[in-house]
Amino acid sequence: QVQLVESGGGLVQPGGSLRLSCAASGFTFSNYSMSWYRQAPGKERELVAIISFGGSTSSADSLKGRFTISRDNAKNTVYLQMNSLKLEDTAVYYCKVHYRLQQYWGQGTQVTVST
Repeated sequence: QVQLVESGGGLVQPGGSLRLSCAASGFTFSNYSMSWYRQAPGKERELVAIISFGGSTSSADSLKGRFTISRDNAKNTVYLQMNSLKLEDTAVYYCKVHYRLQQYWGQGTQVTVST
């Protein structure tokens, strides 16, 4: 079955960097677009970035220049490089795939930006 497992979250100071990973299994990874979302406390889940199966990327306007999505099809893994982190980037980060008319989510990884 489809499984998505995020990792790489943690506590970081403002201005710091983190790289999140999402390991996928249960489907032909290279054939599907992947996306990252985040959900801050008390807020709705929001789209962070998308990468197509061909490698084209798109990200939220507010995050362009700081967050970069990438993928390694040989490792069935999608990444989110986050630089210049701000307090407001604190959230649970999720990866998602839309596979055969269903959306599959990972369990999420907590990112906390704090002094």
